[in-house]
Amino acid sequence: QVQLVESGGGLVQPGGSLRLSCAASGSIFNDMGWYRQAPGKQRELVATITRGASTNYAEFVKGRFTISRDNAKNTVSLQINSLKPEDTAVYYCNVRDLLFRDYWGQGTQVTVSS
Repeated sequence: QVQLVESGGGLVQPGGSLRLSCAASGSIFNDMGWYRQAPGKQRELVATITRGASTNYAEFVKGRFTISRDNAKNTVSLQINSLKPEDTAVYYCNVRDLLFRDYWGQGTQVTVSS
């Protein structure tokens, strides 16, 4: 049974930083990544990383976010710097197993406000 446990969200002032982490268990995972959903908007891709550490970022990231993973620990992290109010959203961890099945975390709230 695949389980995802996210951590690291919270309230931060504009310009601040956060680090989101997701611990996955129950399978071997190919792609791992982060998505986000702001109120009234559709869920959107933030960043993904393959098992071989190839990364893909959304355009709005613009060098502010860095995704990383530890294959031995089955964890994926997202370092978010220079946070903006428009980054406020629920951030979801996503993993894809070797059979291309997607699994989602419960979401962690990131609020950027002064």
